[in-house]
Amino acid sequence: MVPAAAPARSKKTAPAEAELPFRSRADEVYDQLKRDIADFRLVPGDRFTENEICDRLGVSRTPVRQALIRLQQEGYVEVLFRAGWRVLPFDFQQFEQLYDLRMVLETTAVHRLCESGRAVDRAQLDALAAIWLVPAEQRSRDAAQVASWDEDFHCQLVAAAGNAEMARVHREVTDRIRIIRRLDFTQQPRIDATYDEHAKILKAVRANRGDQAAMMLRAHIETSQAEVRKITLHQVYLARQQGG
Repeated sequence: MVPAAAPARSKKTAPAEAELPFRSRADEVYDQLKRDIADFRLVPGDRFTENEICDRLGVSRTPVRQALIRLQQEGYVEVLFRAGWRVLPFDFQQFEQLYDLRMVLETTAVHRLCESGRAVDRAQLDALAAIWLVPAEQRSRDAAQVASWDEDFHCQLVAAAGNAEMARVHREVTDRIRIIRRLDFTQQPRIDATYDEHAKILKAVRANRGDQAAMMLRAHIETSQAEVRKITLHQVYLARQQGG
């Protein structure tokens, strides 16, 4: 008697990988040009043509035009009649307003982080401590790296408080002030001060001292804001040269 065939095993399919959002060539050009502005490869007042961008990035004119229109809508560049494009000068009044909004969001977040009974993402706070609560000899001296870590520090403080809408608005504010904020890290004393101030804020948050944490955070942001007020176009050009 021929033994009955064993029931066929159902093949287990590998879990589908999360699909990455589609990114067009215009999205890539937009990201690159925004990085160029943030890193001072393109500075306020610089003029350029679409053809120059096409040649530099090796892309056609259509995605370049789409990216530039998007940057124009966001207030980074303007189109000049028959003369190409220009990176817009800094709007310092707008930066002041954005810093004020940032202050409200961040001080509210640290108060929430210190309130009992709230769901707080302690893992994010621990990750921040691993960067900022280190001995002086282990501190980074790379201005670009510290600028990036500084941005993450403030974003993660807000995100850890658990309000997704607050975190979203804060990320938008962060994106809009990035270009001016990075100038705060062109001098070593400001890097050292950032480490010291971040460490004090984190220690206060971890000890659930909300009023103290908010007071120190406010002073920290106000100091950065004061540095921004000192910025001149000449300093912007120097920052671009220092950044390579």
